[in-house]
Amino acid sequence: MKKPVPCKIVEQAARKKLEERGVTIKDIASIVFDLQRPYYPSIQMEECIESTDAVLCKREIQHAILVGIELDELAEKKQLSEPLQSLVESDEGLFGVDETIALGSVFGFGSIAVTTFGYLDKQKVGIIKELDERKPQIHTFLDDLVSSIAASAAARIAHRLRDRDENRRLDEIKKRETEDLIG
Repeated sequence: MKKPVPCKIVEQAARKKLEERGVTIKDIASIVFDLQRPYYPSIQMEECIESTDAVLCKREIQHAILVGIELDELAEKKQLSEPLQSLVESDEGLFGVDETIALGSVFGFGSIAVTTFGYLDKQKVGIIKELDERKPQIHTFLDDLVSSIAASAAARIAHRLRDRDENRRLDEIKKRETEDLIG
């Protein structure tokens, strides 16, 4: 049996792929900030950055990033077989695999993350819109992955805010957040 790839290596690779494709944690955190500000007017950008960073610690997110970006890059190099090449290259409207991979990674943050992902997928704000329009690069998967990360980070903040509103002890909140990081 092969030895599993250490988590640190997978996380570093996923973060590096995002950077190579021109996506920063701050880009994603800006979307989170805009999503949460109407509900949490005193939110600070640092909270959004911290939440985005925490989401990127999840294995499922990392795996989705690695698979999605790899497919985008292979499509740019015209290395996918037809008709997959044409579907990915054109970001075919009925090709839902990109959304399916991204959507699979939001489930750990509840229904609020799922609905927020749907909103971001349709509205294409911030870096999501830039990726969707950036040519000649292909970001069929990456724009949806960024939506997923932002939706998850925003949901994480919403859940954390509720915990604070309910006067949960800091150790209880930390325990819940640690559990959220499994997977």
